[in-house]
Amino acid sequence: MFKKYCLIAASLFVTAFAMSQDDVEKRIQTDLILAEDGTTIQIEQGSFHISKSLSLDGKKNIVIRGMGMDKTILSFKDQVAGAEGIRVTNCENVILEDMTVQDSKGDLIKTMHVKGITFRRVKAEWTGKVSEKNGSYALYPVQCDGVTIDSCIAIGASDAGIYVGQSKHIVVKNCTAINNVAGIEIENSLNAEVYDNLATGNTGGILVFDLPNLVQKRGGFVKVYHNKIIENNHVNFAPKGNIVGKVPMGTGIMILATSHVDIYENEIIRNKTMGMGIISYYMTENKIKDKEYYPYPTAIYVHDNNFERKHRRVPMKGRFAQIYYFKLKFGRNVPNIIYDGIVDKKNLDDNGHVKDEFKICISGNKNETFANIDAWNDFKNISRDVTVYNCKSDKK
Repeated sequence: MFKKYCLIAASLFVTAFAMSQDDVEKRIQTDLILAEDGTTIQIEQGSFHISKSLSLDGKKNIVIRGMGMDKTILSFKDQVAGAEGIRVTNCENVILEDMTVQDSKGDLIKTMHVKGITFRRVKAEWTGKVSEKNGSYALYPVQCDGVTIDSCIAIGASDAGIYVGQSKHIVVKNCTAINNVAGIEIENSLNAEVYDNLATGNTGGILVFDLPNLVQKRGGFVKVYHNKIIENNHVNFAPKGNIVGKVPMGTGIMILATSHVDIYENEIIRNKTMGMGIISYYMTENKIKDKEYYPYPTAIYVHDNNFERKHRRVPMKGRFAQIYYFKLKFGRNVPNIIYDGIVDKKNLDDNGHVKDEFKICISGNKNETFANIDAWNDFKNISRDVTVYNCKSDKK
């Protein structure tokens, strides 16, 4: 009799638990649809399997709150509908906090056309081994104004763990990015501060890019400081055709074709290929069809960082490694800072020098080894003289 009662009780518990899973999903989506401006949507403690994208659209002053990063877990592993895990669009002043979101088919959390978006204590991850089949972005605000990403964790993205694109007025702080292709990426965005973060185990730690064919054409005025960018030596697992797929494994920080970037007081440690790369879009060898696109990095200031690197050859993986081996021939004497040397001739004065407002400035870094690789001239006149770039930018 006792065994029979236990079996019945266990059966009721399993049924109730299954119903609870289904009910939680329906309730969350219903709350998101029906929420009035100023509502806080509380998600209870537990691990819940969500089968469809959750979406919020056209709301103001909404808080979506779990019970804690490790207490409220939304898993999209068995997702059957929708691309993103959570999608927020056309809203104002939205906060997502204290939860984990896992294993969506596409991006984990995407916010678009939001004025005032905050991610706080959110973990966004693909579990298991990394794969090109993972979604592109873990935290993905795009075309937003007023972005704060604070004390978040991003793991396993096949493009960027924390990605802010075509946005303005951005803060990324106190975050951890692990085992992504790009740990943290600021792309075609204006007025960003990236500080007190840890980027480790990625292909590239922190990227600041401007790319063609996007709505917001030029980014810049980005500060990257007080970050730990350590051992970003993961094999690049981006799907073929992605621009981030060209980032070499072993990249600490890369600046691509953007302007007014200040990189200072970072720990850039044991990244096997380059600690810091300052690169024009021409290095990608992609054709530029966007007539409004500007492909050169300008007004870059790299100062007071600590570089450390083992005395070793770069990994023999990818196109950049081929350049290192067969064109640059650095051997084990690989510099911490790489500049491709490609300059817009319109930025030169009558003496052929770069005008002050466009200069690349490098000074005061610990272990400040450097090379201008002269990519424009097929690497013929490589210079390791960093004193030429010993200036201070007034465009911080």
